[in-house]
Amino acid sequence: MRDLGKLQDAELSNRKAIEINPDFADAHSNLGIILRDLGKLKDAELSTRKAIEINRDLAVAYYSLSLLKYSHENKVFQDQLFSKNILNNKLSKDLVDIYFARANFLHNEKKYEDSSKYLQLANNLKLDLNPSNSDTFINKSRTLLIKSDKKEINKKEQINSSESIFIVGMPRSGSTLLESILSMSNDVYDLGEINILEESFLECKNSKQEINLTELYEKKVNNKTELHITTNKWLYNYQYAGIIARNILNAKIIHCFRHPLDNILSIYRAHFAKGNYYSSSLVDSARVYLDQEEIMTQYKNRFRSKIYDLNYDLLVSDPNQEIKSLIAWLGWQWDNKYLSPHLNPRPVSTASNVQVRSPINSKSIGGWKNYKDMLKPAIEILTQVDKYQDITS
Repeated sequence: MRDLGKLQDAELSNRKAIEINPDFADAHSNLGIILRDLGKLKDAELSTRKAIEINRDLAVAYYSLSLLKYSHENKVFQDQLFSKNILNNKLSKDLVDIYFARANFLHNEKKYEDSSKYLQLANNLKLDLNPSNSDTFINKSRTLLIKSDKKEINKKEQINSSESIFIVGMPRSGSTLLESILSMSNDVYDLGEINILEESFLECKNSKQEINLTELYEKKVNNKTELHITTNKWLYNYQYAGIIARNILNAKIIHCFRHPLDNILSIYRAHFAKGNYYSSSLVDSARVYLDQEEIMTQYKNRFRSKIYDLNYDLLVSDPNQEIKSLIAWLGWQWDNKYLSPHLNPRPVSTASNVQVRSPINSKSIGGWKNYKDMLKPAIEILTQVDKYQDITS
């Protein structure tokens, strides 16, 4: 149910499982994850702590606890997390959870050098389990760039076409915050991270009949909502930006980006549940970052009027100015509620599901400086590009 985005049903199922077996640690842990997605952070902590009380070796629960802002109160659980015994007889995937949890606790205590050590242990293990897929990403970008030069895909006028806003860029670039801002409007439905654009494109490409890409995409959207303005936060749609601009009627693209080293650090710390396998390699994260930047630069040169630049660093430093500029570009009427996205009650299942519940702030800007030594492999890649030669100055 959680994977389907049906969080209330997922919560109910877990509560029923706990009712049947109150000592079912996994159910308490899963309930904590769902409550975190729903923004019920204190309740999430209580459920996660209960899971650990039942099973002191439940690695995933320690990781979940390390993400919560209240976790500094959990000294007893930290002692267990950093004990030698917890590493005994663990599967590799459980060791990954433990190492990421340790890294997060140490990060919160500003012990960045120790945090770096566990981040590297965790990500190296992840790479053993799931090798990096950076080459696949980069090759796909190049292929779709060429395809975007081809003729429009069965595009025809549709007067009543809905407004489709595509949020694109790297993971951990401010996209969840942006979606929370835009969905403060009652006229907007946030589709979240849903890959229906690529599904529609491939169906058009493989169909023997003439299919209109806009109609097919809107049909999939209409299965989700009756609202006429939607946001699609499948970030890797940056690879399809040219195809979107040429073929999807009433489409607008917002490109989220931030300081490369802050972005790469955040990706390296994220411990994505699935996909994004390149994220465990600092070198490959830098390569993918540079690829998406280059690809988006080319698309912006061709489709400038349809693509908006959203600089996360500027957004969190001066939200009043940046959000007003964005809303004006969209052609929407201004409302002060756009400045308070932390009040948005929508469920959030991304890696930003805790941060997005706090008021907009600039705390994460410059965080890479605390991990400068660890980031050297990424810095070496970035400084090969002229614009980033002095990135650490």
